[in-house]
Amino acid sequence: MISLPLSFLVSLVLAAIILRLLMQPREEVRANRMFIALLAVYMLQTVLVGLRWGYGVTAILPLLTLVASIIPPLSYLTFRDLVAARPGLRLSDWPHALPPLILLLLLRFFRDPIDLLLMAEFFGYGFMLLFLTRHGPDGLIASRLDGSLRSYRSLQIAGYALIASALTDMAVSLDLAFGFGQAPLVVSLATTLTLLLLGFAATMAGSEGKGSEDEDTATEAGSPVLLPEAEKRDITPDHTETARRLDQLMEEKAPWRDADLNLARLARKLGIPARQVSEAVNRVHRLSVSQYVNNCRVGEACRLLDETDEPVTRIMFEAGFITKSNFNREFTRATGMSPSDWRRREGHPKADRFSGR
Repeated sequence: MISLPLSFLVSLVLAAIILRLLMQPREEVRANRMFIALLAVYMLQTVLVGLRWGYGVTAILPLLTLVASIIPPLSYLTFRDLVAARPGLRLSDWPHALPPLILLLLLRFFRDPIDLLLMAEFFGYGFMLLFLTRHGPDGLIASRLDGSLRSYRSLQIAGYALIASALTDMAVSLDLAFGFGQAPLVVSLATTLTLLLLGFAATMAGSEGKGSEDEDTATEAGSPVLLPEAEKRDITPDHTETARRLDQLMEEKAPWRDADLNLARLARKLGIPARQVSEAVNRVHRLSVSQYVNNCRVGEACRLLDETDEPVTRIMFEAGFITKSNFNREFTRATGMSPSDWRRREGHPKADRFSGR
């Protein structure tokens, strides 16, 4: 009976995810093209790992090493789009091509430092990804606001996975040095699990802005606001003025109706840097931007539930939500009851008391 390496099963899972993403509307495929490319590289690497450690094919070692050197910079450039006002590759990104190019030269002329280079690369890019999370979910200005926490978690997972891969390489080096004989098993399992984690993170981050119905249920609802301690103090006149302008924009233009609203779009509407907007909301309202916007949506949903007989699903869309699960979570967080219970309650208190303004 022919055994199937675990890495091959992971490659099949990644292939199914890629196929699902490619079957989305053209605009969504274009928006996710970096994540699709990243998943394709992960899938290729799992196949190579299976061939090398499952069937002992040594001829692919140079390709296996080269693809491994591509993964960290490509992961960083892809996940960086979550914090970029203008996502995509730039001419200034050329230094990220240096690790694979240097590795190509080493493969040709001097192979001894290759393992050290890969460890340093995975460590370095892992910490760079974690550095992108320093401002919390509100730092992901290109992420859809009602999915920002999930994107934040995926970014953390990607960073830790790269660091874990580097630590695995260190363990393999020690194994070889002391002759324990477990290197093949360690490499195969650890690489496969790392690629699975990276694929999971890329899938979460790449699809969160598209309103998939199988969205993770553990998002912002009921979660504490992730604000650095320094941002809970020192409300300046600039913060107050920015918050006032944002409140006015929400009242007059209702940008929260846009289900794909993100912090970058909100900041452009105000003509204010995204970081300044998030700081103002954090300090003045004691909320994350995503919670602030979702509270505005819940306020509108409360009004529609009170004043109309429209079905709850239609109200969900009119208020700017995409998925029923997220709508129910955010509604319960803001009001303490489900939308159906709100409609059945006694009395009709003003819905705008939940708007965060």
